[in-house]
Amino acid sequence: MNIFNQSAIRQTRKTGLLVAFFMALGFAGLAQTSKRVIGTLSDQNGATIAGASVKLVSDLDSVQTSSGTGGIFSFNNIKGNSFVVTVTSLGFDTLQQRHVFEAGKNELKVSLTLREASHMLAEVSVTGAAAITVKEDTLEYATKDLRLREGALVEDALKKLDGVEVDKDGNVTAQGESVTRARINGKDFFGGDIKAAIQNLPAEIVEKIQIVDDYGDMANITGNRSGDPERVLNLEIAPSRNTGDFGNFRVGGGTEERYQVTGSYGKFKEGMQLSMLGNLNNVNASLFDFNTRSGGARRGPGGGSFGRGFGGGGWGGSNGLTNTQSIGINYRQDFNDKLTMYGEYSFGHTDNSTLSDEFREIFLQESTTYVTSNTDNGSMGNDHRFSWNVEYKPDDKNYIKFSPNFSLRHNRADNLSLSSNTLGQQLINELTNRQLNKSVAPNYGASGLYNRRLSDNGRNVFFNFSLNTATTEQDQERILNTLVYETSIEDLDSVYQQHLVDLQNKNLNGGASMSYIEPLGQYSTLELSYDFNFASYDNDRQANAYDIDGLLIDNPEYNNNRNYDYTFYTHRGSLTYRYRNDKWNYSLGVAAQPNLLRGGADIDGQVIDINRNGFNWMPVARLEYEVSRTKRFSVNYSGRANEPSFTQLQPFTDYSNVNAPITGNPDLAAEFSHELRLNYRNFNIGEGSSFFIGATGSLSEDKIVTNRTTSVDDSIGLVQATEYLNTDGFYSTRGYYNFSKPFANRTYTLTFGGMVSYNNNISFTTTEEDLAGTPILNTMRNVAKNWVLSQRLGFRFNPKETIDITPGVSYTYNTTQNTVSSGNNRNVSTWAVTLNGSVNLTPTWVVGADFAKTSNSGYNSAVDANPMIINAYIEKQFLKGRNGAIRFQAYDLLNEQTNVSRSVTEDMIIDSRTNRLARYFLLTLSYRFSNFAGGRMGFDGPGGPGGPDMRRGPGGGG
Repeated sequence: MNIFNQSAIRQTRKTGLLVAFFMALGFAGLAQTSKRVIGTLSDQNGATIAGASVKLVSDLDSVQTSSGTGGIFSFNNIKGNSFVVTVTSLGFDTLQQRHVFEAGKNELKVSLTLREASHMLAEVSVTGAAAITVKEDTLEYATKDLRLREGALVEDALKKLDGVEVDKDGNVTAQGESVTRARINGKDFFGGDIKAAIQNLPAEIVEKIQIVDDYGDMANITGNRSGDPERVLNLEIAPSRNTGDFGNFRVGGGTEERYQVTGSYGKFKEGMQLSMLGNLNNVNASLFDFNTRSGGARRGPGGGSFGRGFGGGGWGGSNGLTNTQSIGINYRQDFNDKLTMYGEYSFGHTDNSTLSDEFREIFLQESTTYVTSNTDNGSMGNDHRFSWNVEYKPDDKNYIKFSPNFSLRHNRADNLSLSSNTLGQQLINELTNRQLNKSVAPNYGASGLYNRRLSDNGRNVFFNFSLNTATTEQDQERILNTLVYETSIEDLDSVYQQHLVDLQNKNLNGGASMSYIEPLGQYSTLELSYDFNFASYDNDRQANAYDIDGLLIDNPEYNNNRNYDYTFYTHRGSLTYRYRNDKWNYSLGVAAQPNLLRGGADIDGQVIDINRNGFNWMPVARLEYEVSRTKRFSVNYSGRANEPSFTQLQPFTDYSNVNAPITGNPDLAAEFSHELRLNYRNFNIGEGSSFFIGATGSLSEDKIVTNRTTSVDDSIGLVQATEYLNTDGFYSTRGYYNFSKPFANRTYTLTFGGMVSYNNNISFTTTEEDLAGTPILNTMRNVAKNWVLSQRLGFRFNPKETIDITPGVSYTYNTTQNTVSSGNNRNVSTWAVTLNGSVNLTPTWVVGADFAKTSNSGYNSAVDANPMIINAYIEKQFLKGRNGAIRFQAYDLLNEQTNVSRSVTEDMIIDSRTNRLARYFLLTLSYRFSNFAGGRMGFDGPGGPGGPDMRRGPGGGG
């Protein structure tokens, strides 16, 4: 017998043993006695309750389901003899009951009655495609009736919600405010990364989409809100979808050497969530937003994630051409009712190349400086991000949370800029500026909180803390070639300078908060709180400059060794009275906030001390009033101090760009900003329409602004020197609205929306005047009054899941007037017409298109563009359940993709045009699956296995 036959016999024996083993397990399972629980849910009036979450826990079981039509629920294969049933449903008190199987019986029927929640705020539901529930700081959209194609992602569902917008880059706006964080069942998903959540999770598993004004963990635990809210997207997973897995895998290639390989996998089961994402492409399709940092157990104090100091900077973005490789994993485990852990790790590599044209107008007293530049920026970076959360609730009175985090960024950049500087009508100089940067920035941190309920009537004590440390090491090389015109120096052709700068910035920041709440009655409480924050910076800078022959330039301003360290402290104590009943919810109080700035500098051996104090009194004011069950009005005031940055404080002049030197001001005081927010929401139950309107206003005391001094140097041309100082009179206001009305059972939906804002920007300009042979500096205060008006009209035709057509038109007007020189006033306007749609030609053939025409007026001719972007695709679905698809996609058929924008600061207007990924064709093959309790998911069209919605598109949008 040869060796192959022997191997086959051994394999056959192993197979037989395995079959016998599993058959034994099967007979053992049949021998066990399985039990069944059948129940019904109803309210106090006898009406059945569908959609409630029902959980059964025994010593041997932990299962969950939801009540169906008629309020019926059931559990099969129960092993324990006694168990506890827990029922939760929106608008009702949580019910817990213990039950026992009678001896000798394997089936138990129960009838449960839920009581209406007496402590719940009055709420209203608007029925239609997405029923809306209005609660105190939350808008909750039901997704069960949305007309979504099978296989749609959360992003597709968001686009159909009243008052919610998703742009082509995956950024979400709700009721006029940006959504900054994403959660699943109240827990951060991939550290709160919006894109990772909405562009990868299937919509079918989401029961409710919530838009929450989140005031932090203390507010979520105690119910007392203060400060500025963060707008959060929370996805509530349907209880019936908490067990199963899903995946989406896509590979494609096309013209212009374009490629895309993307995969995602998720597995949910009782008490566990696992998600894995991977991405490899050169079609500008980002997977993560590494500027998002985990919320942790405490919001951090001021200062950037990587510290503040001499340098830094980010990379990537939707502009330009980007190669991306990224991978991530998110995990959550509920070990029991007391302990939960969750967190994520993400890695991303990005290689970006961006071409841009820019035109700047800098306001002066008697003339204007114009800077026209062409820039070629290249950057390459690696990002690591890790966060973890541990939540422990030993009993119903104590709660503990601890959240460590880590991030690491490596970045290399090579930027080349060609610019010309004109003063009035006179060309002064042309400048070639090449800058090479290399930096590494590790960041470590941790936060924690402890809450103790001292009594059942609301007495409570709360404590939290955070501590973060970051270091940025950066090497800079800047090469300047300046061609000077109209110079008095003979035979001067061009000036060459090479500046080498080594930077090391260290940042330590953190703080702690304490709060004590004393109940005063049935509806009122008194809160005493204290909050402490600090941000400490230690900066070292070594600089040297060389001429074209490699010799050190004899100028002490170019060659130096400087060290500067400082710490900014804020203390805040407040006393707040809060009242809350079914109609009113308001807070009134007073807060005191001293701030201190302490530090010093060693400037080439000269020691400079920094010592600044500030103090602010501020009201604590928050009001919510329920006008009726369909109308709610809210007002909120907040105030905070903001420390100056290192660049603004540095007690020396930075000449690394000699044509734009920057001088700090060590005498600067901290800014203090006041903000008032108003919101009104109204829903028509009968018509299903919704109306949102809101306004914000901010006023800054001791606002830090620029003072620019313009002069002409015979050797290097035009010089724009920047200094900083404090001033008052800086304020801004913004109002927005959104109205949505459906017709014919949401077959048609009409949406109006708009925004108007006004910014009162303050700056200073200084010119040098010659008075009888004596140079005198003349400084004038400029007010740049900037108005922005934006209006849009949208329409959706969605008679069924397989037809979705959305035309729209929008108009934006941007105008700026300056008090120093009225000749600098500039007005621009933009019309944008869009048409997005997809239609099933047959059950397995889908076509879709995306059209956008932009017409700009008023921009400088150097950057002006009026692109027309047309994208289209055709897709064939196959396999059982249409889980496979092949799609042919065409992006930017007319090859006009570009980005034109205007930004207005306190002393200049910047018009820019940037390249984006242009015309190419892509063929992709996709496979998607979803297996959850209650059925499987197929797909159709946008959001399905064919790839991202064409309206976003991996090309970066138009």
